[in-house]
Parts: sequence; structure tokens; C-alpha cells
Amino acid sequence: MEKLLPCFAVLFLVAFTSIVRADPDMLQDICVADLASTIKINGFPCKANVTADDFFFAGLGQAGNTTNLVGSVVTPANVEKVPGLNTLGVSMARIDYAVGGINPPHTHPRATEIVFVIEGTLDVGFITTANVLIAKTITKGEVFVFPRGLVHFQKNAGYEPATVIAAFNSQLQGTQSIATALFASNPTVDDYVLAKAFQINNNQVEAIKAKLAPKK
Repeated sequence: MEKLLPCFAVLFLVAFTSIVRADPDMLQDICVADLASTIKINGFPCKANVTADDFFFAGLGQAGNTTNLVGSVVTPANVEKVPGLNTLGVSMARIDYAVGGINPPHTHPRATEIVFVIEGTLDVGFITTANVLIAKTITKGEVFVFPRGLVHFQKNAGYEPATVIAAFNSQLQGTQSIATALFASNPTVDDYVLAKAFQINNNQVEAIKAKLAPKK
């Protein structure tokens, strides 16, 4: 039964996202995304030649490399990886966390997220627009929901690597990391604005920008 638990979880996540999908309703059976098209629309144009591979992705079965500044990595299974998801209003992701790793505060402007813990223990939470923190410790076999658009995070609270499977009610949920958006945008946000907002000085702003700057 324990081995079947992840399978049941995936079915539940898919059912959840199908019921509460945030994207517009589809008007045809399928509309496989033509990712190479230069036409810009809300979503992706449909391509003419469709194969089973457009609906297939094997990337969630392997752990990602968590050797980075934050100690976590997201492996997406969205429309950019699975073109057949276009217009279907669902997507998934695998998130791996090293010991002490975090998925930094971020938002998904186009989707609610639900996570299912495959392995490990995590401290998770989101902040409401009234600045109230809703947080809980979750472990293997448990789920937690992050409402659409609210800032949220996860931290590996255990002594072993952790893994979750996430589902979204959008084919492309969008992810905006708070720290990266503010300190590593292009062009960059004015130092004065950031110093005033965070009550720090310009030297500290520059130090943070240097740490978060994209590696060339």
C-alpha cells in the first residue's frame, strides 16, 4: 500500500487541478502547443502534426541537482515541457531539497499550488494580504495548499533530502521569486528604492545584488 501512495497522490493532484483550473476553458479536444511559432497569443497556437510524445514527459522520475545557493531545484512538467498541456489548464512539478535547502519566498500569479510530500519533512507556509503567516510542518504522505498569487515558501526541516510533487491549475503557472525579482531584475531596481523599502543602506543593497546576479 505504501508503494502505491505516490500513485494515488498523483491521481488526486491531477483531479484537483482539473476541477479548479484557472486557465480559460478549451474549445476543442486538443491543441498541442506549437512552441516554435512566432505568433503571440494568450497561450500557444495549435500545431498541425501531433504525436504521443507531445503528451509525455519522463523528467519527474529523477531527482534534480540541489547544489546551488538555496539548496533546492524545481523540475517543471508544464506546457513548455509537455506541449499537449496547452489549453488543458493543468501542470505539475517535482521539487527536490537538500538538507537545509529552501524553496525561497515566491508567488505563482496564475495558479493555486498543492504539494504532496514524497520523502522528508518540510516547514511550509504562505502569507496573506493581511500579512498573516499560515504555516505548518508536513511530512511524507501529506499535502499542503498555497493559494494563487500569495507569497509562499518551503524549507527542508529534516536531516535527509526531501521531495515533493506539486500540481497547478494552470498549464504555465508563472513563478516570481521575491528576492530575485527585486534584487536581480534587468534593468535593476534603483538602490534607493530597495534601501528605503528594506531599511538598509546602498552598500548592503549592492552586496545582495551581487550575490543574486545571474551567473555569466
